[in-house]
Amino acid sequence: MPIFAIPYPVIDPVLVSIGPFPIRWYALAYISGLVMGWATTRFLVARDRFWRPGQPRPTVLSIDDLVVYIAVGIIVGGRLGYVLFYNLPFFLDHPTEIPKLWTGGMAFHGGLIGAVLGFAIFAWRNRLPVLSVGDVVAAGVPFGLLFGRLANFIKPELWGRASDVPWAMVFPGAGPLPRHPSQLYEAALEGVALLLILAIAIRGGALRRPGLVCGLFAIGYGTARIIVEFFREPDAQLGFLFGGATMGMLLSVPLILVGLGLVVSARRRPLPPIYGPEVTLKP
Repeated sequence: MPIFAIPYPVIDPVLVSIGPFPIRWYALAYISGLVMGWATTRFLVARDRFWRPGQPRPTVLSIDDLVVYIAVGIIVGGRLGYVLFYNLPFFLDHPTEIPKLWTGGMAFHGGLIGAVLGFAIFAWRNRLPVLSVGDVVAAGVPFGLLFGRLANFIKPELWGRASDVPWAMVFPGAGPLPRHPSQLYEAALEGVALLLILAIAIRGGALRRPGLVCGLFAIGYGTARIIVEFFREPDAQLGFLFGGATMGMLLSVPLILVGLGLVVSARRRPLPPIYGPEVTLKP
């Protein structure tokens, strides 16, 4: 145990109670992520400078419907992903526990699959390019990751491995050993750093090449998740799978490969003809 360890700042998981109804930080994180994603998407589709002239994209008003598709996809996909990838034997024995979201247990990779299905259905129903819709959705996802990881820290859950670094913390329920605050590492990488990378790419014209922002997001998130998995305590029911790998690492590898495919395809795909005044696009 290190001589110095940062005390864990115990925070009540309930922000405020309105009568018999508690408002938890966890729920507030999901709501804040959706609201910021909604605002980001509306901002992007409303600015012509981010798009090629004549390039099809969602309207500002349609983003309200898009958020509903995404929210349902995240909740259903995130829960089913946790059930299938992280704790299937338990839920096979206790199927009535599956819909009990308030007990915890959501998987990002499952939520991502659900979100993709959600915006794909939205794009199909509105006759829009799936990749362009996915690009504006991906631009707002880091906000949800940032708030979600902060909520993991407050709860606390998904803490890191035992460590003697000066900033290690003793988490309630995690034993007496100080541990990496891996939730904060994830908030910094998956939230702040990824948000900045996508913002720079968009300012450089990434939305003009459908699929490029999606690809950058997939590569960035997958890489960040693999890095943090070296500091994060594996799920107790799974542990290490083989060679020190964790489930989070294994699920992130195909995500990175898909992202690389999207980036290469977006860069090689010829841009369609421009309709309207001639403009100079960045390569």
